[in-house]
Amino acid sequence: MTPLRIAVAGLVALAVAMGIGRFAFTPILPMMLSDRVVDLHGASWLASANYIGYLSGAAALTLQPMLWRRLGWRAVDPPTLVRVGLVATGVLTLAMALPLDWTWPTLRFAAGLASALVFVYSSGWCLARLASMGRASLGGLMFAGPGAGIVASGLLAHELVGLRRAAADAWLVFGIAACVLTAFVWRTFRTSASASSASAAPAASAPTPSPSPAPLPVEHGRVEVATLAFAYGLSGFGYIVTATFLPVIARAALPADSPWLDLFWPIFGAGVIVGALLATRVRVSGDLRLVIAAAYVLQAIAIAIGVGVPTAAGFAIGSLLLGLPFTAITYFALQEVRRLRPAHVAATTGLVTVLWSIGQAAGPPMVAALLRGAGDNAGIAFTRSLAIAAAALVVGAVIFVVASRAWPLQRAEPTH
Repeated sequence: MTPLRIAVAGLVALAVAMGIGRFAFTPILPMMLSDRVVDLHGASWLASANYIGYLSGAAALTLQPMLWRRLGWRAVDPPTLVRVGLVATGVLTLAMALPLDWTWPTLRFAAGLASALVFVYSSGWCLARLASMGRASLGGLMFAGPGAGIVASGLLAHELVGLRRAAADAWLVFGIAACVLTAFVWRTFRTSASASSASAAPAASAPTPSPSPAPLPVEHGRVEVATLAFAYGLSGFGYIVTATFLPVIARAALPADSPWLDLFWPIFGAGVIVGALLATRVRVSGDLRLVIAAAYVLQAIAIAIGVGVPTAAGFAIGSLLLGLPFTAITYFALQEVRRLRPAHVAATTGLVTVLWSIGQAAGPPMVAALLRGAGDNAGIAFTRSLAIAAAALVVGAVIFVVASRAWPLQRAEPTH
């Protein structure tokens, strides 16, 4: 099995888990609203169900190794778990095509669980295999998977809208696509004697393709770690309003016949791809907290452009800029985790991932509350939601800057 094949398998798995399992809802939502099978208030809670599912999965997978050891259960190998998650993603997506709206919250919650399972174990297993082959740098290709899935799902939804297909048809097509892609990587995710030794269960967030720095003899204080976790959680809250409602927001601001209405989401995905490749290949020196703060400000500016310049060009630039730092924020934040807690990386990674997921899950209910208060004027509710999201990112940036002053780097501390 070649390193490139493993990296491509990881890319495809993350494209299915994230591009379909989590974010297919975004480009399909305008179709569901047009079909009147859901309203904006109900859509907000459907989105939350998926994000809460991901949060639950991330938290459970963080505790899973400890629980398995205490119960004396034999661990399931990561490739098998990846297969289970991929199959579940395809089946759950297909089930959304059924006219059983009372099941949709459960299906979206379960899809969030499945996406967490695939994200955690595919990234960990692939990176371990690549490292054992001396090709860890190919991990950057794998982390382009979420962006690739977003681009593909967005373009596919654009074509379906042009054909005037119903939302149920879109869920059916996306489910079939997930199953086909699963079949494509099925044989790659298998256990062999050589793979088993490299397949330790990962933490509940994607490891990075770069080798970890040498452990520090002294770990940093709890307040510093808590500050990082809280500020990182604001990132999840800051991007999710746009990531959930971007096509709907664009439709509310642009003419109904604009050819760009369904293309801003793929542009966001393209930004994620470029940002993933840059973040894992560009060497950054200095205090990473300042780099993360700059990424937060860039996302806040991206949101402000969409609000202040509600034109096709404004939405396109804003979508691209919002996607660029998406992977970089996680990539650099996890390096900070290793710097602050070198002896407890897995547990601390789980903590910051859970807080990020909480921030993400909090976004749609906020939108639902503002929509309810705005009555028939959804535009005002979205503008307020985006303003709050941008403000949260600015607050997060300020926290990182203040933290860099309160706890300055020591000369001996590596930043990457």
